[in-house]
Amino acid sequence: MDLTPYSAAARNLRPGIYEHFKGKKYRLLHIARHSETLEELVVYQQLYGTGDVWVRPLAMFVETVDGKPRFRFVE
Repeated sequence: MDLTPYSAAARNLRPGIYEHFKGKKYRLLHIARHSETLEELVVYQQLYGTGDVWVRPLAMFVETVDGKPRFRFVE
């Protein structure tokens, strides 16, 4: 199995707090790989409520929705 370096999109994500386009904030915890497909995934934690941890494909994390970034770095 070839574990090439993470993509440019993954390397360009900074650790810290991101705001979802709907307004709630999340902390980026890790970039990970799916064990079977090697798809890059973002592991992040909600900074409200119970602090649940979520995983989303990197491509979806960095995409735009209605012309806005789905997640925007804030701090």
